[in-house]
Amino acid sequence: MIDWINSIFDKFFSLNPILLSVLFTLFFAGMAFMALFMRMKASKRPLTVRKIMMPPVGMATGFFMFVIRDIQIPWLGALTAFLVGWFLFAYPLILGTKFEQVGSDLFVKRSKAFLLILVVLIVIRLALHGYVEQFVTLPQTGGVFFILAFGMILHWRLNMLLRFKRMTRDSESGAAAV
Repeated sequence: MIDWINSIFDKFFSLNPILLSVLFTLFFAGMAFMALFMRMKASKRPLTVRKIMMPPVGMATGFFMFVIRDIQIPWLGALTAFLVGWFLFAYPLILGTKFEQVGSDLFVKRSKAFLLILVVLIVIRLALHGYVEQFVTLPQTGGVFFILAFGMILHWRLNMLLRFKRMTRDSESGAAAV
């Protein structure tokens, strides 16, 4: 089964590298705009633990891409990408995410700054893509940036979860005191 997938993968990546780069950039831009759209839509509904943690859980399935040998990267490179996402790229998202309490529900507050943060992160990622491509293959570059994004989103969402738990606990204890 894996050999069959690898043969398709080999044929796909034997295409013109410039064409592949353009296709991946367009695909990534489409995914980024879809994420922005979903984020705006989600801000209209109250937060729950499930809504906070589903993005990293769903994204974790993407690690199956590393079954394909052409995407596999050294452990040190994977750890570095994860830590860069965790420590550098997550903080703007953490700082830009604000909660708003309406009655007993918590909502993510809509923010133009948050939209700007996401766009800047996308631009930085695209700029780094060309640099990273000098050291690893195009498929490996996708793997590196997937791991970076996973570290960023996991840190951001765990931070959101801790804040959500703290705020819901505080509001419950305040309601019990009344």
